[in-house]
Amino acid sequence: MARWSKTDKKSGVAIYNFKGTGIPQLTLQIGDVVHILESCEGWYKGYLVRRKGSEGIFPKSFIHIKEVPVEKKRHSENIIPAEIPLVQEVTTTLWEWGSIWKQLYVTNKKEQFQQVQSMMYDLMEWRSQLLSGTLPKDELKELKQKVTSKIDYGNKILELDLTVRDEDGNILDPDETSVISLFHAHEEATNKITERIKEEMSKDQSDYASYSRMSSSPTHSLYVFVRNFVCRIGEDAELFMSLYDPLKSTIISENYLVRWGSRGFPKEIDMLNNLKVVFTDLGNKDLSRDKIYLVCQIVRVGRMDLRDSNSKKYTQGLRRPFGVAVMDITDIIKGKAESDEEKQHFIPFHPVVAENDFLHSLLSKVTASKGDSGGQGLWVTVKMLVGDVIQTRKDYPHLVDRTTVVARKLGFPEIIMPGDIRNDIYITLLHGDFDKYNKTTQRNVEVIMCVCDEEGRVMPNAVCLGAGDKPVSEYRSVLYYQVKQPRWMETLKVAVPIEDMQRIHLRFMFRHRSSQESKDKGEKNFAMAYIRLMKEDGTTLQDGTHDLLVLKGDSKKMEDANAYLTLPSTRQHIENKGATISRSSSIVGGLSVSSRDAFYISTLVCSTKLTQNVGLLGLLKWRMKPELLQENLEKLKIVDGEEVVKFLQDTLDALFNIMMEHSHSNEYDILVFDALIYIIGLIADRKFQHFNTVLEAYIQQHFSATLAYKKLMSVLKTYLDTSSRGEQCEPILRTLKALEYVFKFIVRSRTLFSQLYEGKEQIEFEESMRRLFESINNLMKSQYKTAILLQVAALKYIPSVLHDVEMVFDAKLLSQLLYEFYTCIPPVKLQKQKVQSMKEIVLSNLFKKQECRDILLPVITKELKELLEQKDDQQLQAQEKKYCVELLNSILEVLSCQDPASTYNHIQEIMVQLLRTVNRTVITMGRDDPLISHFVACMTAILNQMNNQHYSVYIETFQTSSELVDFLMETFIMFKDLIGKNVYPSDWMAMSMVQNRVFLRAINKFAETMNQKFLENMNFEVQLWNNYFHLAVAFITQDSLQLENFSHAKSSKIQNKYGDMRCLIGFAIRDMWYKLGHNKICFIPGMVGPILEMTLIPEVELQKATIPIFFDMMLCEYQRTGEFKKFENEIILKLDHEVEGGRGDEHYMQLFESILTECAGQHPGICHLVGRFVCLVKGLLEKLLDYRTVMNDENKDNRMSCTVNLLNFYKNINREEMYIRYLYKLRDLHLDCENYTEAAYTLLLHTWLLKWSDEQCAPQVMSTEFQCSQTYRQLKENLYEKIIEYFDKGKMWEEAIALCKELADQYEKEVFDYELLSQNLIQQAKFYENIMKILRPKPDYFAVGYYGQGFPTFLRNKVFIYRGKEYERREDFQAQLMSQFPSAEKMNTTSPPGEEVKSSPGQYIQCFTVQPVLEEQPRFKNKAVPDQIINFYKSNNVHLFHYSRPVRKGSVDPENEFASMWIERTSFVTAYKLPGILRWFEVVAMSQTTISPLENAIETMSMTNEKILMMINQYQSDENLPINPLSMLLNGIVDPAVMGGFAKYEKAFFTDEYSRDHPQDLEKLNRLKDLIAWQIPFLGAGIKIHERRVSDNLRPFHDRMEECFKHLKVKVEKQYGARELPDFDDKRVGRPRSMLRSYRQLSVISLSSMNSDCSTPNKTTSESFDLEVVLPKQGKAESEETALQINPHSEVKRRKSKKRTKRSSVVFADEKTVPDISISDMKCVLRKYEFMSDTNLSEHAVAPQKTSVLKQMSSVSRSMPVIPGLTLTVGPVAPDETIASHRLSQPVFPSTSDGDKKTLKKKKVNQLFKTMRISRVLEDGKQSVEHHFKSSSTDL
Repeated sequence: MARWSKTDKKSGVAIYNFKGTGIPQLTLQIGDVVHILESCEGWYKGYLVRRKGSEGIFPKSFIHIKEVPVEKKRHSENIIPAEIPLVQEVTTTLWEWGSIWKQLYVTNKKEQFQQVQSMMYDLMEWRSQLLSGTLPKDELKELKQKVTSKIDYGNKILELDLTVRDEDGNILDPDETSVISLFHAHEEATNKITERIKEEMSKDQSDYASYSRMSSSPTHSLYVFVRNFVCRIGEDAELFMSLYDPLKSTIISENYLVRWGSRGFPKEIDMLNNLKVVFTDLGNKDLSRDKIYLVCQIVRVGRMDLRDSNSKKYTQGLRRPFGVAVMDITDIIKGKAESDEEKQHFIPFHPVVAENDFLHSLLSKVTASKGDSGGQGLWVTVKMLVGDVIQTRKDYPHLVDRTTVVARKLGFPEIIMPGDIRNDIYITLLHGDFDKYNKTTQRNVEVIMCVCDEEGRVMPNAVCLGAGDKPVSEYRSVLYYQVKQPRWMETLKVAVPIEDMQRIHLRFMFRHRSSQESKDKGEKNFAMAYIRLMKEDGTTLQDGTHDLLVLKGDSKKMEDANAYLTLPSTRQHIENKGATISRSSSIVGGLSVSSRDAFYISTLVCSTKLTQNVGLLGLLKWRMKPELLQENLEKLKIVDGEEVVKFLQDTLDALFNIMMEHSHSNEYDILVFDALIYIIGLIADRKFQHFNTVLEAYIQQHFSATLAYKKLMSVLKTYLDTSSRGEQCEPILRTLKALEYVFKFIVRSRTLFSQLYEGKEQIEFEESMRRLFESINNLMKSQYKTAILLQVAALKYIPSVLHDVEMVFDAKLLSQLLYEFYTCIPPVKLQKQKVQSMKEIVLSNLFKKQECRDILLPVITKELKELLEQKDDQQLQAQEKKYCVELLNSILEVLSCQDPASTYNHIQEIMVQLLRTVNRTVITMGRDDPLISHFVACMTAILNQMNNQHYSVYIETFQTSSELVDFLMETFIMFKDLIGKNVYPSDWMAMSMVQNRVFLRAINKFAETMNQKFLENMNFEVQLWNNYFHLAVAFITQDSLQLENFSHAKSSKIQNKYGDMRCLIGFAIRDMWYKLGHNKICFIPGMVGPILEMTLIPEVELQKATIPIFFDMMLCEYQRTGEFKKFENEIILKLDHEVEGGRGDEHYMQLFESILTECAGQHPGICHLVGRFVCLVKGLLEKLLDYRTVMNDENKDNRMSCTVNLLNFYKNINREEMYIRYLYKLRDLHLDCENYTEAAYTLLLHTWLLKWSDEQCAPQVMSTEFQCSQTYRQLKENLYEKIIEYFDKGKMWEEAIALCKELADQYEKEVFDYELLSQNLIQQAKFYENIMKILRPKPDYFAVGYYGQGFPTFLRNKVFIYRGKEYERREDFQAQLMSQFPSAEKMNTTSPPGEEVKSSPGQYIQCFTVQPVLEEQPRFKNKAVPDQIINFYKSNNVHLFHYSRPVRKGSVDPENEFASMWIERTSFVTAYKLPGILRWFEVVAMSQTTISPLENAIETMSMTNEKILMMINQYQSDENLPINPLSMLLNGIVDPAVMGGFAKYEKAFFTDEYSRDHPQDLEKLNRLKDLIAWQIPFLGAGIKIHERRVSDNLRPFHDRMEECFKHLKVKVEKQYGARELPDFDDKRVGRPRSMLRSYRQLSVISLSSMNSDCSTPNKTTSESFDLEVVLPKQGKAESEETALQINPHSEVKRRKSKKRTKRSSVVFADEKTVPDISISDMKCVLRKYEFMSDTNLSEHAVAPQKTSVLKQMSSVSRSMPVIPGLTLTVGPVAPDETIASHRLSQPVFPSTSDGDKKTLKKKKVNQLFKTMRISRVLEDGKQSVEHHFKSSSTDL
């Protein structure tokens, strides 16, 4: 056989499920990762990575091998995953989600199941993409964001732990991250996910990661790749693509021009598959437009009319409108729709309807209504990119390269960077109006535009039709055929050098074009227009629409600039001049203005060099007119901000040039300074905030004024000094706001100066800077009212200058200046602003230097301490607290990043000054305060950064031991509170674990202090130690440390990162306990519960270490008192709560027993007591574990069984409080199942613990439900009311009446409350009425046997009788039963199975219907009792049940089967009467008897007679009953064709042969004859009624029946004599005694009991009724209860009879002794029975007064319903209470008040019943009668 050998294959994944069949085989599921150790032939040996404990073998063919590196450590091997961390995270996430996904499927949460499935599919797909390694850099970055976003979102909705990440999406390592950073990361992650969930809920299925990234960037670009253009044109075409705003009907970007050839390819074949464009400069305003479209205007280039033949005579090269294509890209632009460079979009093409349709008008139509394109259009790829062109080229190199065309926005981007030189002028041809003059038709107007200089020369390549196209010298417009008012709406760009702008103008020529080439050649320009681009004042042409004058005249003159430049160019020009064009001017120029023609254009200047503002231009060109400099500097403030920021670089250059060129005078210093402040202020405005970067870039790259710093500092100091003196200085506030950039200019200027002159004048500069700060400090000291606002501004803006000042100034000196800056402000003044300012200081680079912190930290901690400890206005305080905690967190964050050696003293400073202050703040804050988590994080951070030395130092700072105790106490209480009520959200796992780790260290450190200072006798602090223990146990038992409750992934993650902290603290608790010595007694029993909680943690090592503490406690109490009752009581109480809460298991029970037994072995004196205690706890644990196991079981029966179990246990050990607790649990279970009767009997047990007394209620007998009750009487009364309500709902009115009577007795004789008495009596009356009038269906009873070893012990080989629900059929009951045991087999026989079945390992269930046997009621003896009353007792208060089945004996006569039909009867006796506190009870006795054929015949005849009599009574009392049932009954007996009811009996028994063979049956034969004789008068009465009621159509049937009856009557009277009935018209008369006597004594067997699933000879009605001999019951205790007004039941009411005296059928109970047919086996049944109920309200056992109520209960524990196996065994019976113990009835817990003693008198026992012999009636005699006493349902 091959041997196992090491293998180089170390890791694999299961690709199939593998079910291990034996111990060595390892079961695998698809996807399981295995670590392979060895291999052998076709098998591997290894273990599951997620469960290292389970090692085994598995087939090689089931495993896919993964190549991974292996790290060897001593004796172990660690597999290092080869994937990147994110792939590993996706893998573990999929594992975790996968198990949840399965659970969702099982629990049928369809919607969530599908959601998780969708997310898992996404992750799997993305994981594949990550593993492929083929993604470009930008896509990989985007995919990572999508993956982390999806994981975080999924974890949130699945309520898993939050994952915190850094900016790159990598998981933060808590060990490498400071507490504060970790806290902020959690906050940020939570906010992100919350936003994401809001997005999801708003149904915006957006790509959230890209959307959030896009919205955070100021500039965006749209990448478009034209894949193909499908259109049948036949000529060349020009495609103008642009972005379009449909709401404003405007194009918002440059056109991208594609020239498409007539063959269906681009004109330049090189451009095929390279038609890419980026529409750039899109800002957030563009993203927020309601709609954006990508549009394409298609212009064909060729003939006038496409239909013209392609011959040379037609004019070519005409630009004609052809159509448009439109695509809505709003969602792509906003990031809501998928934006993928692989996905192609089709943009349908819409042709012009007629060839003179305007393309722009068509655009508006198409965007409003979509039409069919016929498959023609463009195929494009679209993707949104973040950033401007430079950024996109860097981030998306595979999309945007040097060849990609850039189409800019029409207008400036939101930020114009320095160096972004742009000089574009966009001209849009709007529309014109041209008269036809001498033409017969309208002209075909073509506009030819060119750029000319002042000489009229055309400037080459100055016009650009669109991005991607070469510039041209002239532009020709689209031609609209014979249109008087053409609308072109064509935009083109004019790009000329800046220096040429002054001398150029645009010239527009208008020409008529002819379709025929010959005509077209002769056409000349018929008009022209022009416009200059620069105005006379040097500013650029204003943006907007221009109405140009159309000039007519000689076409040659039109090209002569001298001719037209003297003429006005726009209509506005004429209006401004206020003159008309003189005739002479037109003659001189050869051109004239046409008043009948019009031409409109619009212009847009996008230039960083050309301004349209005169004032700004004057400043930029200040050297040209120096005399206007002062005016221009002042005017700058009124220049539009947009214009200033556009020319930011030029404006700043001009300002500093002015300053530099006047360096020796200060004439313009203040003006320039103010202008600079104005510009900085502009950029601070939200509108221009993006220009901050521009200003920064300017200062670093373009600023060059080396002497500016001196002038700037001088002016600034002047302003500050003026203000600090309280004098008016208007610009100071603006200056303070601009302080940051002022200092940036100062520092940059000084740096440049220093570089230029090699550090010259450094001392002077530092002195100037110091004086400047002194001026600021003087301002802070100023007491003038005007200074307050300036001081606030100074505090706000001073920190912003530090970064720059630090570069040119000594940091320590700067810190000293800042120290003075803060200390010169009065202590309580501007505290909030000071704290905010200090926060900014802390965040600066300055604070990162140790020497600076040495100076600044004390002033900051002092300020914080003062602010946190003051008790001012709450609202203000909340705001201040926020600033304080932010400041403190910032300090701690900075300190955590520094070298620990450099921060030692700083941590100590914070610890000494602020730790206790922060602790107290946490203690006083509400747990729902939004800042609480910030403060807790802050406290955790302080403790985390304290080293051991710090702890020692801190402890020594306390002057007295009482102060130290106070500190430790409040710290312990706070820790415990924070552990119990975590201030962080439940999914902040990392934060909670870090907090736990810090708390654990602190607790252990403080424990050392306690051992040193507070353990010795004199110094021992009980409360402190108590708090320590409670804190430590709260720590160890907190949910976040219970690893066994978490998924494998989570628990291993915690284990690897933090270890199991429970063991550490557990061992510490143990050590601390043993150090207590003789002080231990102070903590018993107080610490029993907490220690129990700790020992129940399922960690074996911890349990072994801590369970011995219990023995130590017992020993401690035993040595003090000689017993350990306190300990025992406490542990029983606490164990119940703990186990019910889910703690404890079998293993714990065994460990508990073995450890305590072992400990006790070393102390013989206490050994036996410990043994008894261990047995007690073990018994309780078994029952509690059973109870817990079934509490979540769907089978409520098992839950009830276990609850009764615990009831018995607590009763036996005399724990009233626990007993009552479980009583109510059982009650609640019954109410859930609507078992109101059982619920009532259950509550009744509680009442037996109570007496009718006005004493105060003991706490242990109280129930939480009735806490309003103060006295025993009130509680018992309230309970009775509730029980009566339940009995009423369960239709057990007889039981309710008994309680009402007891209450009535109290109201009448004890409390004399007649009002309540009257209500009670009304209630009783209602119940009596219900008994008589409301139908109560009888429940069926089922015997159920559980056979086989496969059942649990409490069911195994036992038989139970179950009480069915109303109308519940046996088939339904059995199906429900079988569903609880799916593997059980149904037995088809009703015979008890043999030993073979009982000992087999399977499960066999036997179920059949049994008949209850009525227990005879002495009070009914010799009385006429209505059916409604008797029927109740037929199926209630019963514990004897019969089941009969026929058997054959001897030879069978085929002619007469009755002669050989014997009946085998089985009797069952249950442990308690039904109904009771359960719906089922175990059978405690079974016996069998056999009934002879003759006895069977007697019973059958008796039953038939009863049935006839009952039906007669029914028809007498209700004339509306249908006649059919009576017809069938009578006919079945009298018609000879049916062989009558007794013909077979005559043949079988009335023969000489039978009399000879059975002489002992003579009396029985006479009985049978008597019954046959009695049948005749019954039949006669029935036929009389039938005759009265029969309808005409049934008259022949009745006549035949009457005829048959006459023959039968003659025959019977002749043979058996005549019998007579009284007159049935007298409704009051009951059955004659002679008749009753004649059949009652013969009732041996009730065939109705054969009404089960086995075959019986004849099926009879289920209404049988056994009159049993019963000893009279003893009197019940008096009771008191407030009666409730009962609303009438909405049930079927019995019809009211015409006379109130009318009765339904009655029975006279006969007192004559019946023949002696006793059965010895049934003697046990004849014990004394209580009539009340099955929970057995028996007579009160009089117990000695000294014994407690529950002790008395235990003495009669036999009476509690016990479910064997799961239930407890019954306690032993006291010898003096033997009689009571033999009762099967439930005991009452007696009380001995006077009121009760009266009720304890026994009633006299009926002497007649005493002398009666045990008759066969007991088991069968009255059963037959039962059938005849049915209250007819038709009567009700």
